[in-house]
Amino acid sequence: MSDRASSPSFLARHQFLIYRLFSLSGLIPVGAFLVVHLLTNASVLAGPGSFQSRVDLIHSLGPLLVPIEWAFIFLPMLFHATVGFIIIANGLPNVGSYPYVSNVRYTLQRATGMIAFAFIVWHVLQLHWLGTPFGGGKFDPHHASSSAAAALQPTIVTILYAVGVLSTVFHFANGLWTLGITWGLWTSPAAMRRASWISVAVGVLLGGAGLGALAGMRSIDIAEARVIETRMDEVKRMLEGKESIPGEN
Repeated sequence: MSDRASSPSFLARHQFLIYRLFSLSGLIPVGAFLVVHLLTNASVLAGPGSFQSRVDLIHSLGPLLVPIEWAFIFLPMLFHATVGFIIIANGLPNVGSYPYVSNVRYTLQRATGMIAFAFIVWHVLQLHWLGTPFGGGKFDPHHASSSAAAALQPTIVTILYAVGVLSTVFHFANGLWTLGITWGLWTSPAAMRRASWISVAVGVLLGGAGLGALAGMRSIDIAEARVIETRMDEVKRMLEGKESIPGEN
């Protein structure tokens, strides 16, 4: 057998570093974006105007928004997903020896990771402008809640979103626990128990925000929301010194 055939793979040789970069990318920036995204969406519970004002704040970045999205969201997310699928496909050993319940959590972590990836791809294609060539891109930042609500009108879409959101939240919240083990932040049973409660609290709060956002979008009066959004857009144009376009929706 040649030396090349018997030599360990790149992943095996650099497993220590890869695990740490993999877990860190799941927290920052991907996890941080998830928290901001869910809380922003949950602002729709305060009304279409509240959600629109937060979307306007994000889009006030203008030309910087696209490179920021790629640098701090899409590329780190692709790295995290790619390494995650490679780890699953190659069956790399878990970090440490866990009790039975912890191994169940580790299995669920992998399963929800795959569900979350499929959901995020669908979510981006459906609402983000990147999905426009594929018949998606249905989210209009100038009419945020009304366009999002219209996209979520089919019951099956809302159900799939609920499954996707809860899977993504579980993957992130449980990932906080596994991240601490990967980085050696909690090694004793007592520390792991405390970390578990923190993960549960984060999961419940974010899960509530995600489901609340879905419920808020479903309850939106689309026509009324569009009137509010149009008025806000006209005010914004006047403040920016731009002339409102007659008949603009």
